[in-house]
Amino acid sequence: MSPNADGSDGGPADTVRQVTGTGVPVRGNDVDTDEIIPARFLKVVTFDGLGQFAFFDERFGDDDQPLEHPFNDDRFQGASVLAVNANFGCGSSREHAPQALMRWGIDAVVGESFAEIFAGNCLALGIPTVTAAREDVEALQAFIDEHPDAEIEVDVAAEEVRYGDTTIDASVDDAQRRALVDGVWDTTALMGANADSVDATAASLPYTDD
Repeated sequence: MSPNADGSDGGPADTVRQVTGTGVPVRGNDVDTDEIIPARFLKVVTFDGLGQFAFFDERFGDDDQPLEHPFNDDRFQGASVLAVNANFGCGSSREHAPQALMRWGIDAVVGESFAEIFAGNCLALGIPTVTAAREDVEALQAFIDEHPDAEIEVDVAAEEVRYGDTTIDASVDDAQRRALVDGVWDTTALMGANADSVDATAASLPYTDD
């Protein structure tokens, strides 16, 4: 996350113009939210510690022995940019999915396409979901496999993903890009920063108490 060019905060939340970090590739189309965070972990009272359960059933067998999975791979520990394929985050609209990814350490997701509700839940956490062409995403995943320590730059403002000597033309939903770049993606912070307007609106509603 980075400030605006003039050094100011665009809104009450941090601006998210660019995310830079190492990558982790998770391959496969139609990866649903139950794969990202199994339903039995939704009983938590808070989201604290949820990151350790990300992709749990894909990472561990019935005997709790680790399976081959990028989130278990020592090369990708500490990665903050997740590279995925098509229709990532489909299935039930559980906000726990992006919460688990964020708490594992993911700050941005680059993929071919995303389920709409999943993308919205990511935005509520300040996590950009950036789309690119299939061949570009697959090339990015291959690069991460070969260069796990290389930095990936996800430029939300410029709608580009950069790695090595390569620049990918990417796309960020217009509303998401404005919210992230202007720092108005956190609706709770936005309401807190405009308390007088919220109070005035509430007072004008005929179905609220004085």
